[in-house]
Amino acid sequence: MKNFMITLSVLVFCFSSCKKEIKAETENTITADGVKVEEPIAEKPIDSAAEMKAWAEYAAPGNPHKMMADETGTWNCEMTFWMTPNGKPEKAASTAEIKMILGGRYQEANYKGTMMGQPFEGKSTLAYNNASREYTTTFIDNMGTGMMVAMGKYDEKTKSMELKGEVVNPVNGKKTPYREIYTIVDGKTRKMEMFDVKNGEEYKSMEIVMSKK
Repeated sequence: MKNFMITLSVLVFCFSSCKKEIKAETENTITADGVKVEEPIAEKPIDSAAEMKAWAEYAAPGNPHKMMADETGTWNCEMTFWMTPNGKPEKAASTAEIKMILGGRYQEANYKGTMMGQPFEGKSTLAYNNASREYTTTFIDNMGTGMMVAMGKYDEKTKSMELKGEVVNPVNGKKTPYREIYTIVDGKTRKMEMFDVKNGEEYKSMEIVMSKK
């Protein structure tokens, strides 16, 4: 059944792509009266076998997905927050249930705990894109209404990935950059560090040490 679904997905993508095989690009030309106009240029036909192979490779989980699957299970999360640079640290704790979804292609983590005296729930997803060769992480929780999205790559030497994104500051409505460093400390320990920007300067705003049960 799993192989059938992969094949079906590939066929759907290929069919969609084939319909766009003669997708128009444009090229500027100048008419006799000096006016620039755009004329369509037909794309070169794509070999169907090569296209099928590319989609199959795009859809198949690989070693990065196996690395994500190694984290399946329950994790205790010790969280530390800093509201301002060099500010007083605040502590919180949660539990994360991590699993792989959609045929081992994505990782999903569900967090539950207490933060600032209030019940806390959050959900994250992690993906490795075979085509772009980079990771994408998303995070939502019951402490807001926005979604955090960051992208980056894994460094085998440091056993960590650096992910960068933007978040909207609810105080002024402006987007500000943030980044995460996610480190594989050992087989049962992970560390996530988040860095925000305040008054034009980056500072460490959160650290989570995760221990697998």
